[in-house]
Amino acid sequence: MNLVISDPKTGNAYTKKVESTGLFLNKKIGEEIDLTSIGMDGYKAKITGGTDNAGFPMNASISGTSRKKVFKSSKQGTRSRANVRGNIVSEAMNQINLKLIHYGKQPLNELLPKTEKQIKKETATEKAVRQSLESVGNIELAEEAKKIKGKIKHG
Repeated sequence: MNLVISDPKTGNAYTKKVESTGLFLNKKIGEEIDLTSIGMDGYKAKITGGTDNAGFPMNASISGTSRKKVFKSSKQGTRSRANVRGNIVSEAMNQINLKLIHYGKQPLNELLPKTEKQIKKETATEKAVRQSLESVGNIELAEEAKKIKGKIKHG
């Protein structure tokens, strides 16, 4: 099961993969959980949602663990049907979203280091600009081009 842990102080989200789901089973959206058992001493979090194995989101207004079809209105006079999961965590959950409410002594950066996938990578356009300017030999201009990122300079 994947845990997406959001830090409201910094606005960052961290991902942690957990093998045992016993800590989260039969907990409702909005409940507070002590994260000591997953290696995060002193941290407490609140369940804010999640998705099941098929990708259906949890809905706080539907009690239980099963999937249900609900009507939601997007515009005035229109209704669409959507499948959602109940507000209780079950074995069928693939991801749980958590929001930190109490912090421990050790910083989150050390407990949950970012993987290569989570680190912002250079876009294809930025890479092409950097390579072309480096081939010309003007590296300072390449650094300045990174800062511009598509903005046009008039002058």
